[in-house]
Amino acid sequence: MANDEVILLDFWPSMFGMRLRIALAEKEIKYEYKEEDLRNKSPLLLQMNPIHKKIPVLIHNGKPICESLIGVEYIDEVWKDKAPLLSSDPYERAQARFWADYIDKKIYETARKIYTTKGEEQEAGKKDFIEILKVLEGVLGDKPYFGGDSFGFVDIALIGFYSWFYAYETYGNFSIEAECPKSVAWAKRCMQRDSVAKALPDQHKVYEFVKVLRQKIGIE
Repeated sequence: MANDEVILLDFWPSMFGMRLRIALAEKEIKYEYKEEDLRNKSPLLLQMNPIHKKIPVLIHNGKPICESLIGVEYIDEVWKDKAPLLSSDPYERAQARFWADYIDKKIYETARKIYTTKGEEQEAGKKDFIEILKVLEGVLGDKPYFGGDSFGFVDIALIGFYSWFYAYETYGNFSIEAECPKSVAWAKRCMQRDSVAKALPDQHKVYEFVKVLRQKIGIE
């Protein structure tokens, strides 16, 4: 598929966009990166994702694939000759999808409360966030990665949030490493991979982004 045209519509601090950047890097796929201004969405984004009008959008030979986990699966299926992200075993694939879906449904909104609210709501968000990470630590167990010895689908689903950890800790006034040491050890292991290290922005840069966001919503 050397002549494929691959474009990624994305926004640099998006942990969902990071998933596609990592998956493409794992497969060594060359692509064109197009940064979106979410306050002034491009005609291409509106054309390619008319339903949700959100990033990330993977465009493969002119055809859009929306939603990050769907995009990661698509990348794995189309470029299946290198670095498989999902197991060939149907049960293991189903389990990986379950936990990736759990991450999508639980972590984002819970973590968001840590930096967009104050008082009791923030404390509740922080408590829930820690509980979710502890559930995931139980799934990880003593394995290097969620899929065992191989970096894969669930790791990709979760690792983008690591770039936001400093912001969560600073505004939530807690230590993720103290609460969930396995999560941080796993994240540091993932960060040793080029695909992850290059896809994730610096935590302090994300913190500055969150600071501006908090000012806009009037919490700072």
